[in-house]
Amino acid sequence: MKNHKLISIIIPIFNEAKNILKLYLELIKILAKLRYDFEIIFVNDGSLDQSQFQVERLKKEDDRIRLINLTRNFGKELATSAGINYCRGDACIMIDADLQHPPALIKQFIAKWENGASVVIGVRKSNKGEGLVKKIGSKAFYKIINKISQTKLVPNATDYRLLDRGVIDQFNKFSERNRMTRALIDWLGFETQYLYFEAGRRTSGQAGYSYFKLLRLAVNSMVSFSLFPLKIAGYLGIIITLLSAPLGLFILIEKYILSDPLSLYISGPAILAVILVFLVGIILISLGLIALYIANIHEEVINRPLYVIKNPPKARRRAFRRTRHNVSDGDFGREKIKGRWL
Repeated sequence: MKNHKLISIIIPIFNEAKNILKLYLELIKILAKLRYDFEIIFVNDGSLDQSQFQVERLKKEDDRIRLINLTRNFGKELATSAGINYCRGDACIMIDADLQHPPALIKQFIAKWENGASVVIGVRKSNKGEGLVKKIGSKAFYKIINKISQTKLVPNATDYRLLDRGVIDQFNKFSERNRMTRALIDWLGFETQYLYFEAGRRTSGQAGYSYFKLLRLAVNSMVSFSLFPLKIAGYLGIIITLLSAPLGLFILIEKYILSDPLSLYISGPAILAVILVFLVGIILISLGLIALYIANIHEEVINRPLYVIKNPPKARRRAFRRTRHNVSDGDFGREKIKGRWL
């Protein structure tokens, strides 16, 4: 028996023409057994193959399919964000198109959601298609980010995850351009449960994330969720100053006040080098102080919510109750809240 709640399945695609039909057939088998209504949202991230054609063909046969075409390749993070922004479900599930995320787990995701979880995250126990370089890089990234960031990320957590409507609404308030979707979701702090799975090999095609893109995502994540990189110059300046100042004081006393009792015969260039190192330390400390002001600007510019309310007051829930309207395809089924389009 249907309970008329809507589940949105969000699938970002980039050159996935060979996988779209396979994934759709797998999803239909699973979703047909659920007691929920559902929609399948394909976000075409500027594909250069027949991906758009494949989705449009399926869309003619199944009106539960929606297609969002981006004008160019904006990257998976922004494509996923677009799907979350435009989904209409009481919950959404993000899944990759390459079938490395097993669709059969959707039932377990929903079961954890029904038991009270606001976020359900798929975590890889292993990845059959992962190379050695990527595996080492992934471990290094999670170790570093969890050391320097206040937002702790679970190693091997994937974008295969379920979000409750309350989480979706809060996520849609973020305005960052360089973003790591999973980290922003973790930052929100809603009740989270985990689902561990074995990632299969990619069925066909090539992964959209090159090593360069992964490196850029890692750097953007560190910059977005930690101010430590910005403060490195200041920390180095303090270390250099603490080492060079006592050394300079020792040279001054040993050579000029005590007339070199240790017979070190410290030369003029050596003294000059110590002075230069000390001045470099002072300069780096000054840069560190400037970095503190830049850090404050950074915190203000990213414009994240000051706080997130887990259970909003009932009056506020009524004020923001969603009402559905029939709209054109160009609006992608956006909902209208108090006269304002989402």
